Order: sequence, then structure tokens, then C-alpha cells
Amino acid sequence: MQEWIFFVSLFGFLLSSAVLWRVPRYTSDDFEVLFTLFVFLSLIKSLEKSGFLSFIASFFEKGKYPALKLVFLTAFLSMFITNDVSLMVVLPLTLAMKLPDVEKVVILEAIASNGGSSLSPFGNPQNIFIYFHYDVHFLDFIKEIFPLFAVSMFLLLVFTPKYPAVKPSSGKSSFDKKGYIYALLFIVFVIAVLGFLPLWIGFLLLVFLFFSNKEFLKIDYFLIGTFFFFFGFTDNIDYAFSIHFHNPFEVFIYSAFLSQIISNVPATLFLADFTNHWKDLLWGVSVGGFGNIIGSLANLIAFRMYARRYRQTGKFLLKFHIFGYIFFLAGIGVYILYRSF
Repeated sequence: MQEWIFFVSLFGFLLSSAVLWRVPRYTSDDFEVLFTLFVFLSLIKSLEKSGFLSFIASFFEKGKYPALKLVFLTAFLSMFITNDVSLMVVLPLTLAMKLPDVEKVVILEAIASNGGSSLSPFGNPQNIFIYFHYDVHFLDFIKEIFPLFAVSMFLLLVFTPKYPAVKPSSGKSSFDKKGYIYALLFIVFVIAVLGFLPLWIGFLLLVFLFFSNKEFLKIDYFLIGTFFFFFGFTDNIDYAFSIHFHNPFEVFIYSAFLSQIISNVPATLFLADFTNHWKDLLWGVSVGGFGNIIGSLANLIAFRMYARRYRQTGKFLLKFHIFGYIFFLAGIGVYILYRSF
């Protein structure tokens, strides 16, 4: 699902470099973002392969209000293991259960992954980039985007079905005990990202993973490549045109609607070099993750996993865009109100 964005970024990188006849300039901040993303993806892959994430998720289908618990579990996990991975953990469990109106639950889980991940600097790739690129303080980041997070959680609470318990699926009842170690390493790296430990400690974590379980190497290299080539492409564009957006509202609108066309990760990478208004960029790409199915790669993951199990996807897409644009328009409204105070 991310391959097409990778090839678009590669094409833009090669074409702009050929036309300008220059090698793009990469900064230390660029490589810091790439390294952070690589370590996070490696740790998440290790947690996933150990069965630790599925084991934790299996507890949430027991008891009353399973749909509500699964949707908010997705939102919670997305703050720590990224929106894409949270869906890959929760969706298989959701699809294995006999839930009424399962397509609505899957749609709301996709929306929850975008809404929940918006609050955390490491909840999704674009947040990791903004956090490091603009050298944002952790608490400033959370304080800035919290209104969008709060409203999206409220809307999820309103729209999520609240039917009683269903028969549990045969989810994992055990996991590789190394999962505890991977969880500890994940926490250690989060502490490093927050600045309480040196970031280079990530190299030590990777060495441990290499000798512990080489499954961590099976990460999404297309995503890392997308970041690398977009860094180069935007540097070329900046060199050629010296574009700069001074109006914060323009940054918000352009990033929100550009996300609807090319998704919010590349929209962030493309616009970041042309503005210093990180708050409005963060709002724009966070709101832009809602709306249509292209707005976020998490949306495409949800659609693809649903389509593998159910062939009738027309109704799913119709519902997805109805709910998606409710959240999209609500996000625009919240931004305008928040900025007016």
C-alpha cells in the first residue's frame, strides 16, 4: 500500500535532481528522523512477532461492549506503536469476532487509529518527523493537538456501537516471553526520544535485537525510503523556488487538503521545508488523515484487511467516506475555534 508513494517520491527525487543537476542536501535532522523511525519499526516488529501485542489485545474482546473496547484499544495503541501497527494488531481480532455491523466497527477503528496517534509525537511517521524537524518540546506537542484528539474521541464514543457481549474468538492465549524484553526496550527508546536518554542508545537496542531475533529486520523499508527520497525532493524544490508559507491558516488548509490527494505522510514531508508553522502543519496533516481513504495509509490498511475477508466493499467505502468526512469537517471546525481564542 505504501509502494506507490515510495515510487512517486523516488520519481520526484530523480526528476528534480536531473532538472536542477544537483545532489540534494541532507541534514543531521533528516538522518535523526530516519534512524528514529527505523528503531521504532524494529521494536514494533519484534513485539508483533513475539505475539505480545495480540496477547494484550485478546483481553479486550471479553465482557460487555466489545466494539467500544476494540475501537478505543486501537486509539490507545496507536499512541505508542503507530496507527498502522495498531490496526494490524486489532483488526484481525475484530474480523475474527462475530460482531454486528462489523464494517462500521472496522471503519471507526481506522478513524480511531488516526485520532489516537495524533496526540503522540511517535504515534505516526509524520508526527515523528514534525517532532524532530522543528525540535518541539514533548508537552508543547501534546498541548497543541489535544483539542483535536479530545473531539475525535468524543465522536468515536458517540458513533461506536454499544451492543452487549459476543462470543470470544480463539485469539492468542500465550506469547514468547521475549515480548516482555521488547516492551521494556520500547519504553527505553521512548524515554530516549523524549530527551531523557541519548538517542544513540537506539544502536544498542538494535544490536540486542540482531542477536535476539532477526525478524525485526522485516520492517517496512518502503516507508523509510519514502522519507529519504521526499527529504531530497523537497530540498530540491526549496532550492529551485524558495517557497515559504507565512500564513498559518494557509499551512493548515494546504496540508489538510493535500493529505486528501497524496496522504498525510508525504504531505508533511513536502510542506515542512516551506513553513515554520509546525503547529498548523501538525493540525493540517492530522485532520487530513480523516476524510477519504487516501488521507492516511492506516485507512488503506483497514480497507485492504476488510476486503480480504468480505468481497462486498461498496457499502464499506460509502460508510467510510461518510464517517471520514464527518471527522474531517469536525477537525476543521475545531481548528478554527481553537485558533479564534
